[in-house]
Amino acid sequence: MNVPRSDTPRDALDKPEDASAAGGQAPVPGGAVREVVLVTGISGSGKSVALHALEDAGFFCVDNLPPELLRDFLRLEHERSDRRVAIAVDVRSAGSLPHLLPLMEQLRSEGVAITSVFLDATTDALVRRFSETRRPHPLSDDSPKPGPARRREDSAVDGRRALVDAIELERELLAALREVSTVIDTSQLRPAQLRTWMRGLVRADARRLTLVFESFAFKHGVPLDADYVFDVRVLPNPYYIRELRPQTGRDAPVVEYLLAQPEVNEMLDQIEAFLARWLPAFEADQRSYLTVAIGCTGGQHRSVYFAETLAQRFGARSGTLVRHRELDARD
Repeated sequence: MNVPRSDTPRDALDKPEDASAAGGQAPVPGGAVREVVLVTGISGSGKSVALHALEDAGFFCVDNLPPELLRDFLRLEHERSDRRVAIAVDVRSAGSLPHLLPLMEQLRSEGVAITSVFLDATTDALVRRFSETRRPHPLSDDSPKPGPARRREDSAVDGRRALVDAIELERELLAALREVSTVIDTSQLRPAQLRTWMRGLVRADARRLTLVFESFAFKHGVPLDADYVFDVRVLPNPYYIRELRPQTGRDAPVVEYLLAQPEVNEMLDQIEAFLARWLPAFEADQRSYLTVAIGCTGGQHRSVYFAETLAQRFGARSGTLVRHRELDARD
């Protein structure tokens, strides 16, 4: 995948400010860049697609900016414009990653609004993508190994093992950054879905906690980005009613059917009460997003209804986003 590149002159980025040249760390001027989105994640998880989506949304995007240049870059942006900025940082800057988290905290204390988005995917999905694109992993060692010639089958097995090892190493290197970021699991997402989800994230009000309600199908796996997972497969399934089977949890006949089931309303009330009880704690913890995943068998009826209904119930007290992993893939 092609990645948007910065059109910023290289010498402008490399030129230190007076304070930096003197060894100091001059703060980014007050009211600097209105919004900075940091895009990071596992190689092959879709960072290029995410950057393209932000670029289309009006962000100035820079790929693989070394963390050491982040402060000076933001100061430069403040001096010449007030446009929104998106920056991709990944394992290619592995040597600088330990300095990134403290720098993010310093910039936030200086009034810079930084939203960190971490893209993730299952190892199987990543291996499939690297196999399809035939691109090497940034941490893989592609140098030929000494020794006797090996069969093609053996080489393929060794290649997969090396790729999996590289992916696991990358997970370890980025674990701390993942912990402080909003995570999006792209394992089952098409590029169009990821673009839509990214635009939804950057439109959310960063000043308060945003609840993300995501429906999914258990048969396709549990989302990696879920903070809470609720299983509604024990509830009556509209799929087994012929007239309701082709419809979804957003259609009135399905909604009416589920509303008529006492256990559906009971579970909805219990989930709402649980979230309402603990929302203040998450807000006090300075969380920006809380992802609540609701799963059913096919991700079409019950989980969709729950996600839509819970978003309506919490809309008045918190920012909400609704995602339907399986339904969105069909649109």
